[in-house]
Amino acid sequence: MQSQPLSRITKPAAASTSLTGAAPKVGFVSLGCPKALVDSEQILTQLRAEGYETAKSYAGADLVIVNTCGFIDAAVQESLDAIGEALAENGRVIVTGCLGAKKTPPATTSS
Repeated sequence: MQSQPLSRITKPAAASTSLTGAAPKVGFVSLGCPKALVDSEQILTQLRAEGYETAKSYAGADLVIVNTCGFIDAAVQESLDAIGEALAENGRVIVTGCLGAKKTPPATTSS
């Protein structure tokens, strides 16, 4: 899977301030395998370099990023739960990771 450089996909037009006028704050959830953890660390490093801070709660964040796992059954449900929780508590959510990359076999029909 080819990924885009973070600077092309994470930096909004006005990343220098948040809704409150302070540095923008991001809530972050990382789920799944060690590869997902490395990806999360890279995303957070880039966001910090661009002036973002991490929030201690979803409510205190300008947006929440949920880095998902789609290949471990328990992690799929955990990812869906985390997305739902972030949406309920914040409403501004970016979902990244391999949850959407999981291919489902086509449905079979009986004749």
